[in-house]
Amino acid sequence: MKGRLIAAEPVSAYDAKTHLPRLLERAERGERFVITRHGKPVAQLIPFEGADDASLAQMLDRVDRVRARLARQGIALSRILEPGESVRDLAHSGHRY
Repeated sequence: MKGRLIAAEPVSAYDAKTHLPRLLERAERGERFVITRHGKPVAQLIPFEGADDASLAQMLDRVDRVRARLARQGIALSRILEPGESVRDLAHSGHRY
């Protein structure tokens, strides 16, 4: 899936809170908003785009191909993880919450 550059209308945090139902209706129709605090962007309100079955199947197929390639090279997930580390920990390493 390639990224698309779509203009988003800036909305202050106060206005977003005050007019959330209206903004949600507009987002449902495809509009995008950048929510600002003191004029600085802090969040986005964008339309929900569910994954279609074809793109999900392509992604899962790609995961299977990568896993098969790693297995042929003798690389197993259990050898990559640190003691006590889960797959979720690995996937989220470096993330800041």
